[in-house]
Amino acid sequence: MLHINGLTYRIGGRLLLEDASVAVPEGHKIGIVGRNGAGKSTLFRLILGEIPSEAGSITLPRNARIGTVAQEAPGGAGSLIDTVMAGDAELSALLAEAETAADPHRIAEVQTRLADIDAHAARSRAATILSGLGFSDERQAGPCSALSGGWRMRVALAAALFARPDVLLLDEPTNYLDLEGAIWLKSFIRDYPHTVVLISHDRDLLNEAVSHILHLDRGKLTLYQGNYDSFERQRREKQALSQKLMKKQDEQRRHMMAFVDRFRYKASKARQAQSRLKALAKLEPIAELVEERVAPFFFPNPEKAIAPPLIKWDKVSVGYAAERPVLRNITLRLDPDDRIALLGANGNGKSTFAKLLCGKLKPMSGEMTAPARLTTGYFAQHQLDELSSGRTPYSYFAELMPDEPESRRRAKLGAYGFGAALADSRCDTLSGGEKARLLFALAAFHAPHVLVLDEPTNHLDVDSREALIMAINEFEGAVILISHDRHIIETCVDTLWLVKDGAVKAFDGDMEDYTRLVLDGARESRRAERAANARAEPTDARPAPRPSPAATQKTVEKLDRRMEELRGKIAILDQALSDAAIYSEEPRKAADFTRLRARLAADLEALENQWLEAQLG
Repeated sequence: MLHINGLTYRIGGRLLLEDASVAVPEGHKIGIVGRNGAGKSTLFRLILGEIPSEAGSITLPRNARIGTVAQEAPGGAGSLIDTVMAGDAELSALLAEAETAADPHRIAEVQTRLADIDAHAARSRAATILSGLGFSDERQAGPCSALSGGWRMRVALAAALFARPDVLLLDEPTNYLDLEGAIWLKSFIRDYPHTVVLISHDRDLLNEAVSHILHLDRGKLTLYQGNYDSFERQRREKQALSQKLMKKQDEQRRHMMAFVDRFRYKASKARQAQSRLKALAKLEPIAELVEERVAPFFFPNPEKAIAPPLIKWDKVSVGYAAERPVLRNITLRLDPDDRIALLGANGNGKSTFAKLLCGKLKPMSGEMTAPARLTTGYFAQHQLDELSSGRTPYSYFAELMPDEPESRRRAKLGAYGFGAALADSRCDTLSGGEKARLLFALAAFHAPHVLVLDEPTNHLDVDSREALIMAINEFEGAVILISHDRHIIETCVDTLWLVKDGAVKAFDGDMEDYTRLVLDGARESRRAERAANARAEPTDARPAPRPSPAATQKTVEKLDRRMEELRGKIAILDQALSDAAIYSEEPRKAADFTRLRARLAADLEALENQWLEAQLG
């Protein structure tokens, strides 16, 4: 489906891709991995044709459709569901042409194609995708302009999924999702009928949704069969083999050079020595696999322990507006060794609870008790945008350590992974991962008793996430974690609290149980959607309330319009099929038109039955 041949690309003199090649088979699910800055997003831009390569080629089958998430978040007054449907350019064009086409044959072709792509189910399919990504029915009918930037990017993702391209490119698709959305997306990608190529640092997504890993390392592309765990195992084996071969080759070189040095000037052995020199010259060096070091994260342990409980909530309500609490009747306790993940869809109140815990919000009612000397550290992904662009990591630490000499400040910075050059870099030049590292350092600087981490992994690559997991597990205080990354939850957390329906309660189960709960809810939503769109008579034996005359008249008029529309389409097909030439010259088109006419006639009969039922009341 996708062929990359000898691709070379530089940016600012830096070589990102060097003679890189790979073939992606049709229908495969590929996860691209590599360190931040390796060139993964640049590779996507090259595939999309947004930038030219220095050398090499990228080829797709003729007429293959390639799609990705729009970089500009959608806005405007259009409803979410209409915005998502507009993501399918062919569907939008056909629907527009169906309104204006005059040629009978073209009208029939348009209607046949609309039937082939299940246009009648398009709205239901768009609603299912939006629901999976966390949009309620009410929000789906609302305008995009009412959404925040993060939610608009979810709409852009929904539009890309709805379009069903032959090759779907997704760059960090879970970054704007909550855990529930990430669980649904994983299931969607796994069942997607075409090729998917995604960039992600979400280990769970790379383990559960992809069939191959494409590793971008030092300008080269290497395709590994299997999921991320399989890739890591194969790569370790490859490294071990390479090191073994290097050791063997070094021994061989030493042995041959010893022979040459010993017999080079001895006449009887000179020819053999010369042949050894030629063999040495031909001995290809085995490339050493250089492991780039990931700077560790560091969370200093609290200096003085506090007896449990650290915090106790008794029937607490909290929110932002008087008389309108977001969360009610919270009755829980937090102990010094607790590791808790907050579950629940975005908008349910997870961040509200985190702010309550950190003292950024006060209880509206109930009682929240905590020792006076309790300290908390708070990290939230939105804080990355709040770092002052003109400041440096060193300036932040100088502010926190006003009486300390420069050497102590820089030593402290070094412990958090900021060397001399990085410590003096302006914040607006730092990468997302480096900004996150600085915020971790600021949040944990005073060795808090409780560490609250709200989506801490968004800007970290896989290796950096593993380093973060190690730091969290070595930290001796309590941890409250909000994350869409299932891997970090399962490796750092021992208790789950579910934030849902205005309450915060302990969840009785593990992440497998919660995943089933989320997917069962999505399936139930799809069943409800199908039932709402079904034309079948309700099975409930109880008589439905009799509609008012005005409502009945409105229903009848709506059915009249739909029946008239279908009769018009059938008349056009009849006109096309009345031409005898179509059967001999275009037999396939004649067969398509005949099948479409039969389908439209069945739809018309169903509408006529509904019309009669509405008239009889």
